[in-house]
Amino acid sequence: MSTDDEPDRGAVAFAERRWRDAYRHLAASTPAALVGAELERLATAAYLIGEEDASTVAWSRAHQHHVDAGEATRAARCAFWLGFQLAHRGDVAQAGGWFGRAQRLVDQAGDCAERGYLRVPAGLQAFDAGDPQAAHDHFSAAADIGRRFGDVDLVTLGRLGQGQALVVQGATEDGLRLLDEAMVAVVAEEVSAPLAGIVYCAVIETCQLTFELRRAHEWTDALTRWCESQPDLVPYRGQCLVHRSQILQVHGAWGDALDEARRACERLSQPDEQPALGAAYYQRAELHRLRGEFAAAADAYGQASRWGHDPQPGLALLRLAEGKVAAAEGAIRRVSAETRDRLARARVLAAAAEILVAAGDVAAASSAASELAEIAGDTAAPYLRAMSECALGHVRLAEGDPVAALGHLRQAADGWRAVGARYDGARARVLVALAYRELGDDDTAAIELGTARHAFDELGAQPDLVRVEALAPGTDRDDHGLTARELEVLQLVSSGSTNREIAVELVLSERTVERHLSNIFTKLGVSSRAGATAYAYRHQLV
Repeated sequence: MSTDDEPDRGAVAFAERRWRDAYRHLAASTPAALVGAELERLATAAYLIGEEDASTVAWSRAHQHHVDAGEATRAARCAFWLGFQLAHRGDVAQAGGWFGRAQRLVDQAGDCAERGYLRVPAGLQAFDAGDPQAAHDHFSAAADIGRRFGDVDLVTLGRLGQGQALVVQGATEDGLRLLDEAMVAVVAEEVSAPLAGIVYCAVIETCQLTFELRRAHEWTDALTRWCESQPDLVPYRGQCLVHRSQILQVHGAWGDALDEARRACERLSQPDEQPALGAAYYQRAELHRLRGEFAAAADAYGQASRWGHDPQPGLALLRLAEGKVAAAEGAIRRVSAETRDRLARARVLAAAAEILVAAGDVAAASSAASELAEIAGDTAAPYLRAMSECALGHVRLAEGDPVAALGHLRQAADGWRAVGARYDGARARVLVALAYRELGDDDTAAIELGTARHAFDELGAQPDLVRVEALAPGTDRDDHGLTARELEVLQLVSSGSTNREIAVELVLSERTVERHLSNIFTKLGVSSRAGATAYAYRHQLV
């Protein structure tokens, strides 16, 4: 085989999306045989098989070839993609240099599509600066220029940025419609392969952020098929596995979800660590936590943090599950104070409501649940609304209002049933059972607990299974498990004493009283002072 044939063979393989063959043929060509188009193919193929350094070199060579040929716009296009690739890797200074070089070439060339491409990094910078309106303006301009020059890649990039900017600004439905429009071009294979992968991952992440599980599921299935059609593909396969794991988790296939998360960690670690590795470890940690594998969860949260992914609020929920209420409370209060983005706050607020109830600060839990309800009220996402209703129900139960709690908790259970979120639905049933128990309806409470127990058993949710077993009816006064100090606290609670009054009476700190109360609630299977008092009188503990 002559090396003169290699560029043609590479072009054929490239058109057929045989990326490794394309790279092999093009890389084997003599340097003189590769002109601008072949060098661009070499750069793209190298990127798609994970050879990022080789891709950087090829983009640089393509850029220089176009400069030498006097083709300013094509040289600017190469400089843009090289800068974009470097920015994705975290090489911000180098990326800025290439974007600056592209801008200089565009200024020389005048009106061209490349001028629109350079609106993209400007839009991303606006996002980083916390100015989504400026980002929207940049991406809108990019889309307009793309339409004018018939550049589908540029139009799709513009639509993606516009949609994300609208979501950040709170116009979720309008933003998601634009993201759907961008995805139409991707699924129809109208855009280049690197851009298709970028759009797939960005859209699915936005769907997860906005709790649009139906969309996330649909686009994740499409991404899976796209990856499977290109066996050589490296950059997006790991992200695909993370998204698949998240969908499987929601629908209760935890074993399969954990397998996918492990595979994602392996994929994203080779040949070099990729930015999504932190998200893969966080997903793995979440599954270990839910399954009661606490040591493995703690290790995975640590790995997530190491690779740039915030381990909260999952780590705080892990500490709660371990019984380390003070640690959980401290972490969730810090995260709540630091998280500004409304949609990112939603998950934090849901965790905060649960943890603060356990810590005895029902007023703060109520505030978190109310803010979550405001965020949920601005969206039609069933999962987010269910999450909000559950938080409100949990708080109302802790406030001693089981009737109001039941209204919220039933809506939560219905919402989670609609999206197939079996675990979340089972947890809502446990709270429903506690509400029935406080209303004196022990038979219905037992039915709800039995249904939840069955779900937890099938899911492998060991911590929840242990808890629901402890809540099972039949406990008599000798099996309450309270320590002598906890009995003292319970007697004072039943007499109507406040936490401060109990602390003075027993010479304790208020924080210690709160911890005792949390332990009492857990052991007695109640969630409020009223429930604990009722239990105490019913079982003659006072």
